[in-house]
Amino acid sequence: MTFLASAGLLSACSADRNDIAALERALGSTPSATRALEDWCAARGLADNPVVVARPVPGPAPDEPDGLRARLGVGAETALGYRHVELSCGARVLSVAHNWYRRDLLSQAMNAALDTSDTPFGKVVSPLHFTRETIDSRHGGEPGCPAGTVLSQIALLRLPDGRALAMVTECYTRAALARPSAPTTPRPS
Repeated sequence: MTFLASAGLLSACSADRNDIAALERALGSTPSATRALEDWCAARGLADNPVVVARPVPGPAPDEPDGLRARLGVGAETALGYRHVELSCGARVLSVAHNWYRRDLLSQAMNAALDTSDTPFGKVVSPLHFTRETIDSRHGGEPGCPAGTVLSQIALLRLPDGRALAMVTECYTRAALARPSAPTTPRPS
């Protein structure tokens, strides 16, 4: 490999690390990953309409993670909701999320929206004024994340009174790091 090619790879790796760190800071700046992703999508010009939608990923729910119910402060008798979704902005899948949540803390309308719509969890439950507590954040994927995950986070969402509302595992894709290509300028004839 030539020196210039090696320098180009190092520069690309450095840019990726910087972009991943910037995404991590953006996610830490607001309780809602959905809000952070919409702001990120708008700032980077990733879609004409920077609105994040949650598209369900088909398949059965996985086994509950170890310690989930203890973290949520519930016993085996409490019914939990589960969503496995791709969060997309425009045509780009920015993250894949696994979300276990307490249905008993949500209104009937909120539960129905989570069961039937493509509205992200953070938007549905925003009237509850939740906060976000990051449990783990790492470059690369957590178990259950798809190949190519560049950043993953596990977080607890809490109500203002401190009760845990949800636990999420978020797997951010390389598409989240994209930048729109520069418009081409026609060459003079």
